[in-house]
Amino acid sequence: MLFKTLSDYYEKLSKTQSRIEMVNILSEMFKQAAKGEISKLIYMTQGQLAPNFIGIEFGVADKIMEEAIMIATGYNKEEVESEYHKQGDLGEATENLIKSSKLARMSSKKYDVSDVYGSMYKIATISGKGSKEIKIRMLAELIAASDPIEAKYIVKYPLNSLRLGVGDETILEALSLMSTSERSNKSILDRSYNICSDLGEIGEIVLEGGIEAAKNMKVSLFKPIRPALAERLPTASEILNKMGGKCAVEQKYDGFRCQVHKDGNKVKLYSRRLEETTSMMPDIVKAVQDSIKAEKVIFEGEALAYNESTEEFLPFQETIQRKRKYGINEKIKELPLHLMAFDIMYLEGEDLLNKPYETRRELLEKAITGSDVISPSTRIITDSPKEFEEFFENSVENGLEGIVAKDLRSHYIAGARKFSWIKMKRSYRGELSDTLDLVIIGYYRGKGSRAELQFGGLLCAVYNKKRDMFETITKLGTGFTEDQMRKLQELLTKIKVDSKPARVDSLIEPDFWVYPKYVVTVKADEITESPMHTCGRSMQPDGTEAGYALRFPRLVGEEAIRADKSPEDATDTSEVIEMFSQQKKVSLSNK
Repeated sequence: MLFKTLSDYYEKLSKTQSRIEMVNILSEMFKQAAKGEISKLIYMTQGQLAPNFIGIEFGVADKIMEEAIMIATGYNKEEVESEYHKQGDLGEATENLIKSSKLARMSSKKYDVSDVYGSMYKIATISGKGSKEIKIRMLAELIAASDPIEAKYIVKYPLNSLRLGVGDETILEALSLMSTSERSNKSILDRSYNICSDLGEIGEIVLEGGIEAAKNMKVSLFKPIRPALAERLPTASEILNKMGGKCAVEQKYDGFRCQVHKDGNKVKLYSRRLEETTSMMPDIVKAVQDSIKAEKVIFEGEALAYNESTEEFLPFQETIQRKRKYGINEKIKELPLHLMAFDIMYLEGEDLLNKPYETRRELLEKAITGSDVISPSTRIITDSPKEFEEFFENSVENGLEGIVAKDLRSHYIAGARKFSWIKMKRSYRGELSDTLDLVIIGYYRGKGSRAELQFGGLLCAVYNKKRDMFETITKLGTGFTEDQMRKLQELLTKIKVDSKPARVDSLIEPDFWVYPKYVVTVKADEITESPMHTCGRSMQPDGTEAGYALRFPRLVGEEAIRADKSPEDATDTSEVIEMFSQQKKVSLSNK
């Protein structure tokens, strides 16, 4: 496929607000891909060179790109920066500069998708003396040989500013439509994606063998499995009833979720977002190499900072200090990590996802014996609400988040939120006690005391996985420190967009729309029904439509942004509806 053809598809995607139309456009685009090309199309459309767990970054800053644009167009620095300032986007600026440039195209070559992808891969991976100059030259050659639309996307791609609004679920649905002419077969691809986390690989498999070929995908080492997620219920009795009267109750730890892959002496660690974190936790890696006897294994746990003298886990505010690229050895001495393992998914070549939880737990405990750094999570098995509540209260008193109850018969359900795992942080006592992770989709100008900061608050949304849409749930204006407001202002200014993003469902218009990228943690007094918000919006008995909103929301946590969560990891609409239902039950029981 010519890169010009891909650019034309991107133009169509950028101009539509309809997710259905986006799926149609992507499906048509994928049908034109050759073998070995569809994976590149998928990575490029998501602004990547590879899946997140590979961890390849472009390493192209605005200044490098500006120098390449100057060479390609013949304009000087002031002229390029002036157009950039006018357009607010370097890709859009380049399109206009190419249109008005008097320089002839440097080459008559028509680049195809593989040409551009290959050049970008080389630009991203080149290093050492003179690498900056090589990157500038290669970018300039690509831009100078392109027409204005191609040049726009050549610039946008490595700067991660495509902002086409194409999520994972949309791509999976488009692959289903491409292969079977049916969107509904996406569910087959969901499982494949959940066990390999690589949309490009799935695209190649579907293109070559059809959607049925995806059913044969197996768990593989060093391809992280999308983590299982827990539902919420407020009481021990309700949880036990949901699980058939008896379940395991594990302590819930507040640290770094850590998926461990081991093949002989080779060990890699992956975060909740499936990004590789091996270099940040050499103490965990060494413990796995020294004490895990299994040759091939995938297991997961929660890594927490640990006080070896008092044998106590430290708060997340301490643990977060271990997330760094430099000075790691010094922090290991100050804040050693302990890994509390809670599940195992693969052992000596065998996929364990469809084994019952209790079988997996037995295999986990055998696999991790003999380590001072890695321990199985503390748990009980009970059918008693009283014993359940006592274990929960003791966990909270010891500074932990709460508990996760697990169905003894359940499979490991990768990438999904099911009632086979149910978390309980604390009981409802007249207010919404749990927090929600919300996606920022817009922000407001500062007024009054905040006028100087130019930041007045946020418009936030939850994620509706079924629709692959972000639905508004609240305006957020309280709980910010001055430093947090400055940080948010700086971050959000860089991702402003001119109109409502394609995957945003909103009846409210903020002062500035932003591309859905950042997640914040919010606490509120309660969930209420609202005619203004689109979260779970449905027809009411009186003929009006209403969604759900938060009453008295406020930002919580020292960090303004949840760096460990992607927009698709935010609180789901279905969770909000369940929380509202539980809230109503508590309200009625208190009358």
